[in-house]
Amino acid sequence: MKYKVLWLTLFYFNSLFLAAQSANIPTNYFQNPLDISMDLSSNFGELRSGHWHMGLDIRTHARPNYTVHAAAQGYIAHIGIRPGSFGQFIIINHPNGLSTLYAHLNSFFPELQAYITKQQYAKKSWAIELDFQPQQFPVPKGFIIAKSGNTGGSLGPHLHFEIFNTKSGKRLNPLLFNFPIKDDLNPQILKLAMYDRNLSVYEQAPVFYNVKNSSQGFILANESIMKVGSNRISFAIRAFDKMNSRASRNGIYMAKLFFDNREQIRFVLDSIDYDETVYINAHIDYQHKYNGGSYLQHLSKLPGDKGPVYKEKESNGVLYFNDTLEHTVHIEVYDAYGNVSQLKFMVQYDSSLAGQYNSASGHEWAPNKSNVLLKKGFEFFLSPQALYDTVEEVFDTKAEATPYTFSSAFTVGNDAWPIHDDALVRIQLNKQVPAQWQDKLFIVRTTKKGTTEEKAVWEKNWLSAKFGSFGKFQIQADVQPPGINNLGKGDTVNLTKARRIVFKPTDNFGIQKFDVFLDGNWLMFTNDKYKYWIYDFDERCAPGVHELRARAEDKAGNVTEKTWWFRR
Repeated sequence: MKYKVLWLTLFYFNSLFLAAQSANIPTNYFQNPLDISMDLSSNFGELRSGHWHMGLDIRTHARPNYTVHAAAQGYIAHIGIRPGSFGQFIIINHPNGLSTLYAHLNSFFPELQAYITKQQYAKKSWAIELDFQPQQFPVPKGFIIAKSGNTGGSLGPHLHFEIFNTKSGKRLNPLLFNFPIKDDLNPQILKLAMYDRNLSVYEQAPVFYNVKNSSQGFILANESIMKVGSNRISFAIRAFDKMNSRASRNGIYMAKLFFDNREQIRFVLDSIDYDETVYINAHIDYQHKYNGGSYLQHLSKLPGDKGPVYKEKESNGVLYFNDTLEHTVHIEVYDAYGNVSQLKFMVQYDSSLAGQYNSASGHEWAPNKSNVLLKKGFEFFLSPQALYDTVEEVFDTKAEATPYTFSSAFTVGNDAWPIHDDALVRIQLNKQVPAQWQDKLFIVRTTKKGTTEEKAVWEKNWLSAKFGSFGKFQIQADVQPPGINNLGKGDTVNLTKARRIVFKPTDNFGIQKFDVFLDGNWLMFTNDKYKYWIYDFDERCAPGVHELRARAEDKAGNVTEKTWWFRR
């Protein structure tokens, strides 16, 4: 009977809390933007690489071209066409101070599509961003604005839908707006992780505890009492939510940590700004995920975390023990509909277990302060905002001489440790650069995930650039021009049966600009998902013989041009 009373009490207070969270949310204001049910493949706040998911992904039965409607009255304020990211998208501003975003679209409604195409040709750019005044494209609620698709960074046909504050840009959780989505299922807790907080979270691997569901909620699967050898610990959880319509594992909305029945901290995924979304790297165990593990969500706030999701109550989530008594810990996990699951267990400090973790040796860099590394031929600068927790100062240098390298290779830190804002890297040249190569120098960063490069800024015989992670750094010259595939064979390529022209320009450091000219006039090629540039034959290319010229330029300014004659 006591458990029934407990759960009824929890439900009552959870309902009050969720109602308070959504007190300023206009329910029933927005309609479903599709004609089909809102079957979600992803929800707001789900964990992604380098960001939280900022909206809802609505399934479109693995097909494009479903009708997309304006979710409420307003006007089209912005459109964008990008090779990655949202692909083709629309933003509508509404009179209540909120905006909606619709992304991965296949096409826009005819009047808007015609206007955009005209602007693309005027700017000679397929990728484009356009702002509009209220009188240009007003839309009533339910107006057909687009067809759904799979453009940009989408991995399959769906509609990405966001709601945000027009003035601040802060994204709001759409599940708080009372859309027709049924969810009466409790979240699931899969695993518990424990950290010794006398150490940095980056100086250790978490200790895992299996959990299982029982009639009393979730409990530890193999221990009646968790015994710990550290007097300062914190926890993280692996958890997910599920909805009635599918078996998909969606993100949770909120989690609370209690110690001896007193709430210590909670995180709530109700509103996030795009400028804040990189703080997910402090919210998760970044090192564990980077090294191939699953997502773990911290139930404590790291020292350098200035993000929006944690609400501290009695502590930052680090639990302190000054006795050897048994203490109660319980964790509550919620979805946006008030469904809740609870994990409850006992913890006891045992000093005889101390020393099971090894602290890092050597000099360390701490969060909330500037950190500088000065070595011969190499300098590395971190701002006070760069680190979330303490990391060991790691440095190595290796001579790697090739005709295109102009410094040794310098390794700093561990690329499994996140950096919040860019680090400044300065490297000294170790040999003379030919005059014709001096504007083609990059600093290249290498990690186990791959390489990235930034155009270097000269400062006498030093070069500098900014990077968002640790790794191995070296000055390299890019003197290799891009490659352009051939249009076809023969002096006049026969394209009479072709429906499109496809180019796949390549470059070792990446294509900066690619243009195609038909009979001397710029011709628009789409570049969705970066890899291919595609032109579908239209009225701009009449039957007959034409000249086609393709020009590719890389980030270093190396250029390749090819010209063909073809018959359509």
